[in-house]
Amino acid sequence: MNRRRLVLLALAAALVAGGLAVYRSFHRPPALTFETQPADRGGVVAKVTATGTLSALVTVQVGSQVSGRLAQVLVDYNSPVKKGQLIARIDPQLFEAAVEQARANLVAARGNLAKARAQAIDADRQAKRSATLAEQKLVSEADRDTAQANADAARAQVEASNGDVAQAEASLHQAQVNLAYTRIVSPTDGVVISRNVDVGQTVAASLQAPTLFVIAEDLSRMQVDTNVAEADVGKLQDGMDATFTVDAYPTERFRGKVRQIRNAPQTVQNVVTYDAVIDVPNPDLKLRPGMTANVSFVYAQRGDVLRVPNAALRFRPTRELLAAMNLPPPGARREGPGAVTGVGEAAAAPIETAGAPPSPRATGANGGNGGRGSDSRAGRETPGTRTVYVLRAGRPVAVQVQGGVSDGTVTEVVSGDVQEGDACIVDASGGAVRQGGPGGMRRVL
Repeated sequence: MNRRRLVLLALAAALVAGGLAVYRSFHRPPALTFETQPADRGGVVAKVTATGTLSALVTVQVGSQVSGRLAQVLVDYNSPVKKGQLIARIDPQLFEAAVEQARANLVAARGNLAKARAQAIDADRQAKRSATLAEQKLVSEADRDTAQANADAARAQVEASNGDVAQAEASLHQAQVNLAYTRIVSPTDGVVISRNVDVGQTVAASLQAPTLFVIAEDLSRMQVDTNVAEADVGKLQDGMDATFTVDAYPTERFRGKVRQIRNAPQTVQNVVTYDAVIDVPNPDLKLRPGMTANVSFVYAQRGDVLRVPNAALRFRPTRELLAAMNLPPPGARREGPGAVTGVGEAAAAPIETAGAPPSPRATGANGGNGGRGSDSRAGRETPGTRTVYVLRAGRPVAVQVQGGVSDGTVTEVVSGDVQEGDACIVDASGGAVRQGGPGGMRRVL
């Protein structure tokens, strides 16, 4: 009985051992792999992008100086107009009546002036006669003084009548000006881009002149007002070239030149922007006021330079990943630039450094796909340099480079031990590491 029990226990132990062996064979951690992109040569164009709105260089709002009912509207949307052209008319009847009344008042004032002059002449004769009789003692001095006072009063009345005539003339001129304002004319050559009134509508100009029309002076020359972020405004300058697209013509690129970068800040939801004004030729009249422009400003450009991917500059391995890669080197292989290079489960390449001694230290997330939540670096960066991890003969090498112009995807290499065709590491996964939580990569024991 005891022997049978021992046999059963031995069989059970063998089954458990076999099961563990099978489980381990099917649950091995994936091979440690590196995703790489090659360093290459080519052009790098650094740009600042912004959005803006197209508008005419000069836009005039045409209003009314007088109130009244619109009797005529002679232009419509997109109508070309010339300076001085009649574009609308306010019913002039009330204003014509005011002119007639002012003219009648002027006639009456001139009549009163003539009467006052005649009375002044008569009073002057009476005063002279009284003075002569007073010298002959034929009238009293009081009568002489009274006649002189009447003559002075008559002359003063002439002056007052002259003032009444001037007032009547001014009233007539004002009535004539108001009558002329019933004819609304274009102040400039251009195109009507907005009409806000119709025939029969009453306009009131008591507080401010109402806007009847909006006229763009010349649509063959336009401007773009762009909102440039404060972080990018220092890269722009007057006279630099700019290109932009509009949704109406997505495959066509328009060109312009920066005329002015205005100093007035615009703050919207705590975001500060500045207005960069771009002059744009529009000979074909394709561009219309109000279109949204997606603008690019080229502030730096390099041709035929060594470039590395920005993802490689952002890649930072974790401390656990560094430990995993310091396993014995046998089994490493390299499949060439741009390929994924695999290292066996129990084999990886130790990290070497070029340009700086290895000195792991804490760091933040790498921002790319490889070093999620990284803890350390293989090489301590010096000011003005960045670390790139390059696969050479299957071994990751930390190389310090000095970057130049960047377009957001690739960065120019000004100096550093990077050659054209080097496989720059942009991601690492598998092997003895796995995805963890906030701590990033974790060892698989």
